[in-house]
Amino acid sequence: MINCICIDENTATMDLVTKLCSDIQFLNLQKAFSSTIEAFRYIRRHPVDLIFCNTHVQENSGLELYKEINQAIIVVFLSDHKEFAVEAFNLNAVDYLLKPFDEKRFIQSANKVHEYYNFRKQNTNSEDQFLHVRSEYSLVKIAFVDILYIETLDDYIKIHLLGKKPILTLMSMKTVMDKLPERDFIRVHRSYIVPLNRIESVRGKSINLGITEIPIGKSHEEAFFKAYVHQGF
Repeated sequence: MINCICIDENTATMDLVTKLCSDIQFLNLQKAFSSTIEAFRYIRRHPVDLIFCNTHVQENSGLELYKEINQAIIVVFLSDHKEFAVEAFNLNAVDYLLKPFDEKRFIQSANKVHEYYNFRKQNTNSEDQFLHVRSEYSLVKIAFVDILYIETLDDYIKIHLLGKKPILTLMSMKTVMDKLPERDFIRVHRSYIVPLNRIESVRGKSINLGITEIPIGKSHEEAFFKAYVHQGF
């Protein structure tokens, strides 16, 4: 099942997408939004595989919204304008539905999404050693083994890497933890995530990573020491 949302100011378009999704067995439309701001808040808190998104919504561009999304979410753009198709496909959109579209065209688009979704799932094993994040309008592929530690900076997270510049991305700590292998990474503080194999020593409530020291937060202390002992350190 592909979980999706729709973002469009036009009520008729939202109703049409809702109806068409309900007729397609592999699509689960969770919610429809007329506001990109509300949609963005929803995406940050709920797992979404696919967005049907208008290229232009009143308070923000759907194209700009997609650039800010910190997950590798599939997108199909909806638009009244042909001229934004090139930019949409440059953002790796699976399809571009020019309004007005009919049921046949929508099903064709849904099938494209389904094929891409299945292809990506089949190739998960070759990608399971990497974290994918959006940074500076690009999708960045980060090897788990290159991560030194992760810290939060308000709504952003900063991923510190071995021998490379840190990567800054708009993402919550919960979201990034969901993307990391549980056996290898642990949240030790409301502001920090560390790879267990990078820990050189622990003294009191401080973790020595060699390059820096990370505090252990009170609410994370029990879970950290349990994982640390379990790993045999």
